[in-house]
Order: sequence, then C-alpha cells, then structure tokens
Amino acid sequence: MNKKIAIVTGASSGFGLLAAVKLARSFFVIATSRQPEKAEQLRELAAAAAHNVSDSIHITALDVTDEQSIVSFGKAVSAYAPIDLLVNNAGTAYGGFIEDVPMEHFRQQFETNVFGVIHVTKTVLPYIRKHGGAKIINVSSISGLTGFPAMSPYVSSKHALEGFSESLRIELLPFGIETALIEPGSYKTSIWSTSLSNFMSVPADDSAYHQYYKKILSYVQKNGEESGDPQEVADLIYQLATKQHIKKLRYPVGKGIKLTLLFRSLFPWSAWESILKKKLFK
Repeated sequence: MNKKIAIVTGASSGFGLLAAVKLARSFFVIATSRQPEKAEQLRELAAAAAHNVSDSIHITALDVTDEQSIVSFGKAVSAYAPIDLLVNNAGTAYGGFIEDVPMEHFRQQFETNVFGVIHVTKTVLPYIRKHGGAKIINVSSISGLTGFPAMSPYVSSKHALEGFSESLRIELLPFGIETALIEPGSYKTSIWSTSLSNFMSVPADDSAYHQYYKKILSYVQKNGEESGDPQEVADLIYQLATKQHIKKLRYPVGKGIKLTLLFRSLFPWSAWESILKKKLFK
C-alpha cells in the first residue's frame, strides 16, 4: 500500500466523518464506527468528494467502551501496521446539574471520552511505535480548559483527556511520535443534538436548579445558532496530520475561543466567574 495509514475513531458523524474524508486524500483511512452499517453518510461523502476517495476508506466496527470490541479491532488493525496516524475522536456528551446527574452517567461519560481513548491508544501504540514520525491527535474541547455549569460530566472528562494527552506526548517524544490536542469551541455537530437530547438530566419543575437550567439552555441554544462549520476542525486535523512536525500540544479552534483563553490567562478566576454569572444567572 502506497499511502500512509490513519485510524479515525467515531467516523460515522461529526468531526470524525469529515476528518476521515479529508484525510483520505493523503492516507488510507481505517474509519471506525460502533455500527458500521449506519455509516452511510460517510460512504456518500467519500464518493462525492472532489477525487472519489471511497477506495481509500475502510469502515470497520469499534465500540470504544467495549473491551472485546477493542481487542478484536487491535487484531484486525495489525495487518495494516505500521500505523502513521491515530485520531481519537469518538465521544459523547452527558449533561445536567451535579445533584441531578446519576453516577452511572458520570461513569458512562468517562468510559467513552477517557477510558475509551486510553484503551484504543494502548492497543494501537505497538503499531505506531514501529514508525518514527507517527502522530496521535486527540479531539478534546474548549470544555477541557474551562468549566461550564450543567455540563460537569462532559467537562470533567475532557479535563482528564487533557492530562492524559500531556503525559502521552512527553512519553512518546523519544520515539519520534507527536501527540496533539484539538480543542474546538461550539460547532454544529450531532454530539449536541443527539447526545445531550438523550443524556441531559433535566431538573424537575420544582427543583432549585430549574430556573437556572432554563437560562443556561437559552444561552446554549443561542450559542449553537452562531456555531461554526465543523469542516474547520476537519481541516485542522488534516493540516496537523500532514505536517512534518506538530510543534505544539494544544490547538484551540472556533469563534472567540482564542480570546476566551487569553482572558482566562490574563485575569483572575473571579473575573471569569463574574462574567459567567452575568450571562447565565441574571
């Protein structure tokens, strides 16, 4: 096979779908999905791409929360070694006020966004380590850098992913393997329409949190209407994947994200807290 080999998890929708199609220009992409039979949109986009890239994408099953699924995937992917690129994109979002969120939702959130990433990375690393110059790109979120009310399961999982990625990058530098974090802001992807509609713990009408929930929901919906084109994130993944070296660990992307992070770095927490209180609770 002449092309380099890339793995993209969670490739049936959102950032993963767009990244898989874009990467197929330069890589042979192993695109994973929990239900490959439902990855029809990926097949259609691949066929409709400027240069039909269908032959450069292999769709395969992988549930990052299922140990046997990961073991089976590891055996299958060994035939493609060495692996040049791993994009850990598979993720979901649970929300709600901490008092309302079942502990099982916290556990399920971490199973996908944290333990799933760790397990897939551990499984693929032996095939990546054989090839100096390989890259690992973990799709995090601005939520991995700053908290937000009624989103603690998702936010805390992305904070954990940030810490894991810091350690991973330093561990792998002696092997010539570079790790990067992509930290998108608000984008129009199915994680919010699908995951949060199914996994948001909505407070009861008589709950102490109900009035705050309505205000936060209004803010999130308004922010969603102004969210960016997810192709920007896919383009950034492709840019990093095809660079000779990824010199930085973190790559925030999205409208207003860099300004937000600059504010957080220059001003004390109390200033940030004051802004959120005005926007969300008054």
